[in-house]
Amino acid sequence: MQETRRGSVTLVLGGVRSGKSRYAHQLAAQSRRVVYVATAKISDQEMRAKIEQHRADRPKEWMTVEEPLELAKVLKEHQANYDVIVVDCLTIYAANLLEAAGDNNQSIDRQIASLCEALHEPQCAIVLVSNEVGSGVVPPYPLGRRYRDLLGELNQKIASIADDAVLMVAGLPLALKGHLEVMP
Repeated sequence: MQETRRGSVTLVLGGVRSGKSRYAHQLAAQSRRVVYVATAKISDQEMRAKIEQHRADRPKEWMTVEEPLELAKVLKEHQANYDVIVVDCLTIYAANLLEAAGDNNQSIDRQIASLCEALHEPQCAIVLVSNEVGSGVVPPYPLGRRYRDLLGELNQKIASIADDAVLMVAGLPLALKGHLEVMP
């Protein structure tokens, strides 16, 4: 298992049900003081059940912040007082940005620039979870393609800042950037 280092940024990528969140939790569980930033909003019964399951799966001693849009603000507010911040996930964050900004690309760009700025020289370890959607089929509708492109660009920006980038496949971590120790 890769160790989280104070001041490091780790991006955990993968497909649906690849083990991304579980891996991020394992990284954070090595530390005492953890903030879990959830970007999802309850939109229907299925999402409600998923959020409740995620809440139940997290250690009770972790602080949870539910924030769909202002990730930079949350990172800046909490990094001095915690060992690790887990952001789960950028996939939903990108959808939230599109929903909030509509066609205002400048607003989206400002939010992403603020997030990237907050990741430079962090005071604690930060682990960000995101889906890798670039290997899938081309969405048949314009908004789907816009979302796929936005998430792909966001992932690239975060990966360029990250000290470590991990791709999860079938529950197994593959190092894309940085060093990775896999424990049996």
